[in-house]
Amino acid sequence: MNQVSLQALLEAGCHFGHKAERWHPRASEFIFTEKDGVHIIDLAKTKAGLDAAMTFVSDLVGNGGEVLFVGTKRQAKQIVKAAALDAGAPYMVERWIGGFMTNWEGIHRNIKKINSLADGQADGSWKKFPKHEQFKLARRLNRLKIFYGGVLTLNSMPSAIFVVDVKKEIAAVREAQRCGLPVVAIVDTNSNPTDIDYIVPANDDAIGSISIVTEAIASAYKSGHDTWLKKQADVLAKKEADKQKAEAAVKPEVKKVEVKEAPAVDTSKLETKAKKAAKKEVVAETPKAV
Repeated sequence: MNQVSLQALLEAGCHFGHKAERWHPRASEFIFTEKDGVHIIDLAKTKAGLDAAMTFVSDLVGNGGEVLFVGTKRQAKQIVKAAALDAGAPYMVERWIGGFMTNWEGIHRNIKKINSLADGQADGSWKKFPKHEQFKLARRLNRLKIFYGGVLTLNSMPSAIFVVDVKKEIAAVREAQRCGLPVVAIVDTNSNPTDIDYIVPANDDAIGSISIVTEAIASAYKSGHDTWLKKQADVLAKKEADKQKAEAAVKPEVKKVEVKEAPAVDTSKLETKAKKAAKKEVVAETPKAV
């Protein structure tokens, strides 16, 4: 898990907030000062918030949880997608799919249908359809992948979400809150930090600021995922050891039988006895003289 220094946050421009007249009063807790009509964010609080968010994400994923990365604004799309792909995390960067969490059962059915269509295209099952039908299916599949492409590996609802801009992703934040899911977010000076569980106060418009925070959260996700894989491997190894132990316990014990060597036989005596017996037989068969 990569730790981020104050110097790195400063160089990335995380401290630049919005114009003073566009601020949200509840964001005052992490505003350091005002300069030239622009609010300056306290980077010490940015670092503290980022460290807490990274620890949370790492622990959550390390215990089998899942974090959905959300960033649909123009500046954040490619950054969020690249970071999520590198970490192996689910993501949503085109637009928020309404009801993604509040109607998870319906969304999960859609994900299964999309995966089924993709499998059919890959294994040649579509060849039984006319070409114009195959074209329609391919066009439909490509359109669905634009919006669902980053979440097709999800088998259950995410355990938490990470969003780049609270105001832009308000629909995602509200759904998460309704479902009782923790929210990790980059919060700028024009956003309301209330009800955000893990606040990372920083500029949510500058590419450098978005990159450094998103990549830090992705590294925490990756670290947690590695921990989870190790735990799974340890569990499998323990199960295998227990299985072998149980098999050894029920296996009948084979007793070793000591084989004694037969006593040596004096063959010379046997030969003498055989010769005497043969001589008697010859004498008995010889006719007597008259």
